[in-house]
Amino acid sequence: MNRREFTKTTMMASAVVYAGIPDIAASEQRNRKKGIMWGSIGFGETILEKFRYAKDAGFDGVEVMSHLDRAETLKASEITGMPIASVCGALHWQYPVCDPNYEVREQGIVALKIALEDAAAYNTDTVLFVPGRVNETVSYDECWDRTTEALQKVIPLAEKLQVKIAIENVWNNFLLSPVEAAIFVDSFKSPMVGFYFDCGNILPYGWPEQWIKILNKRVARVHIKEYSKKIADTQGKGAGFNVKLTEGDVNWSAVMKTLDDIDYNSWTTIEQPGGDTPEGLADLCNRLKIIQNS
Repeated sequence: MNRREFTKTTMMASAVVYAGIPDIAASEQRNRKKGIMWGSIGFGETILEKFRYAKDAGFDGVEVMSHLDRAETLKASEITGMPIASVCGALHWQYPVCDPNYEVREQGIVALKIALEDAAAYNTDTVLFVPGRVNETVSYDECWDRTTEALQKVIPLAEKLQVKIAIENVWNNFLLSPVEAAIFVDSFKSPMVGFYFDCGNILPYGWPEQWIKILNKRVARVHIKEYSKKIADTQGKGAGFNVKLTEGDVNWSAVMKTLDDIDYNSWTTIEQPGGDTPEGLADLCNRLKIIQNS
């Protein structure tokens, strides 16, 4: 979909929200596994050590970065019995597919394909992908069109491997409303394009439960991250992340209830500071258990 088509499509935005979502019982029926993002494991020198520390802390699996040594990663997963929850693209910031430079965009496409191949090798079905950033050199419509063009080149591989490209909401000045995000995902007309929803990232300009309701079945994975508006107001926007899980402004009970409503039972993966010691990592896992039972 190009930007002209988007203007027409937004007139039908009310059709974005799925109707007739069934109610299910409370937390005892949830079957969401506890994941930890690679960057949140703040210690350990080797891939195996990081997997072992995550397991010792109580997590069920690890979201790894793309472009790691596949054999070593698979061995760590096998030795620890810890599955790989998903793969996070390692190079989408370095080579954004919306970059003004064609060669950079092509490198971004190659990097995304490698991330998809990593996921397939690890027997997981989702890759976290950031399409780039709108700024003074990349206009909103250019980001939309270039990202669309890039993903159309990659979708055939994603469909072949049965690995979903999950677009994350980050502070990149792009896809700033849940309706727009849903329309963007739907424009590809492929089940292999979805959304990786980050609860904390949304707080400065929205409410997680509202986004989840609208995105609905498009949600492929969920990042558990906290944010404090009070800290952000006094210390700066980025400082809002400097708060422990359950002690910020994310309404976790509303988030879990809305995930219930859309029948989401996949990974809830922590992306959060604090996991720099065994005790800190265990604390993150314990806080995730509290959130899951909210």
